Amino acid sequence: MTRQETLAAVDLGSNSFHLEIGRVVEHQIYPLDAVREVVRLGGGLTSEKRIDRATQAQALEALAKFAERLRGFARQRVRAVGTNALRVAKNASQFLREARAVLGFPIEVISGREEARLVYVGVAHALPVSAQRRLVVDIGGGSTEFIIGTGLEPQLTESLYMGCLSYSLKYFAEGKIDKPRMKAAELAARQELAGILHAYRVAGWDEAVGSSGSARSMDNILRENGFAAEGLTREGLDRLRSLLIKHERADPDKIAGLRPNRAPVLPGGVAIMKAVFDELGIEAMKVSEGALRHGVLYDLLGRVEHRDMREVTVAQFMRRYHVDPPQAERMKSLALTIYDALTPGADRDEDADRQLLEWSARLAEVGLSIEHAQYHKHSAYVLSNADMPGFSRMEQARLARIVLAHRGKLRKMQDAGLEGADWKLVFALRVAALILRSRTEAKLPFLRVAADAGGFAIDLPQSWLDDNALSAAALESETDHWKSVGMKLTVSGLSDKKVSVLQQVR
Repeated sequence: MTRQETLAAVDLGSNSFHLEIGRVVEHQIYPLDAVREVVRLGGGLTSEKRIDRATQAQALEALAKFAERLRGFARQRVRAVGTNALRVAKNASQFLREARAVLGFPIEVISGREEARLVYVGVAHALPVSAQRRLVVDIGGGSTEFIIGTGLEPQLTESLYMGCLSYSLKYFAEGKIDKPRMKAAELAARQELAGILHAYRVAGWDEAVGSSGSARSMDNILRENGFAAEGLTREGLDRLRSLLIKHERADPDKIAGLRPNRAPVLPGGVAIMKAVFDELGIEAMKVSEGALRHGVLYDLLGRVEHRDMREVTVAQFMRRYHVDPPQAERMKSLALTIYDALTPGADRDEDADRQLLEWSARLAEVGLSIEHAQYHKHSAYVLSNADMPGFSRMEQARLARIVLAHRGKLRKMQDAGLEGADWKLVFALRVAALILRSRTEAKLPFLRVAADAGGFAIDLPQSWLDDNALSAAALESETDHWKSVGMKLTVSGLSDKKVSVLQQVR
């Protein structure tokens, strides 16, 4: 077996970190190895929503173990995602810089709905093929995901800010359980659920499925205590709830089937699950071995095999916002041509920056459906805030920054978080937009571009510059835009003889 036949997923959850490694055989993934580290990242959040240093240290130690196991993996074969704790932590950026350095791979913080989509993908691949509509409930450490879907396709996704760890810490301080605390936790969960009940009841489902650690832990306890033969039932949950209140804490020595590392987060999970059963009218729920990390693996497999969910999303956005397909194709083609000239020898299929530029070119004009004036700002706003299945939060933010910078003043981008590599993408997209301003199929001029540490250079036929005075003036203004951010742009006109020589060399 070669390393190229394996994929790996890393899940930085609010309660636990998981590493899952699988072997790809005929579009299916078979488990090879799994590592779990109880970190409780969400438990390290201070009142100011900052991850404390002790928890960060524990998290980095866990990631160092994962890094050892991932040694030798190509970057494209590993995907690491962060969930609720990293969505809310104010110092997430600082922690992620250290975490990436330790793990050796990029870490994406995904939105709640993207987490829900990936959970469903993982659960759907772990269950038998069925035409039934399934409701999947995934109680994590800091959030709970709800998904309705059929087959491998999720149709309704939602993520609520309630989790087994956060609720256990808030409502069951020091592990103490009694009726008032349990009722308070259940009421809070019911209030969180109120906003999605109507839509989910209208959509309907044929069977309910629980996933991840909380559901599996409750399933194990119910079976070990004879409260249910299989899965979760309303009666079984009621009996587990009574047992917790009776013992006044989740005690592994008194509750059969309860693992010590699940005990601290069990009461919060039970309160949430009880509210879910009551509010959604569930009587019984299957429990799946599939989870977020498995969904990440299958999503990664799609990317490797060129079935990328992000590509589906880009196509959907182009349709939804009535983007002009011919112009988008022209923008993409010219922007990529410019980028390739600036990055000779790069592996185009494995170049994530090139892929981002392609999507930026195709989505740059989504804002035109809102307003022509300042449309790039509307485009950036949509790309920053819309749900974009397949994209992480960081990918969306970077996509929005590139699109925002492709038109107008560059000075506005100095504090926008552009990375070093972003400037080449911005340059390629700005030049493409400028040259293609006429929005026609007119033959493009000979174009030569170059880059160095100080900026960029463009060579165009002087005859084209003379015949296209508007574009020539825009290019002249473009030099001032780059100067405003401390970079130079040189635009030179070439004689027809020089152009002819250069074309022959090509």
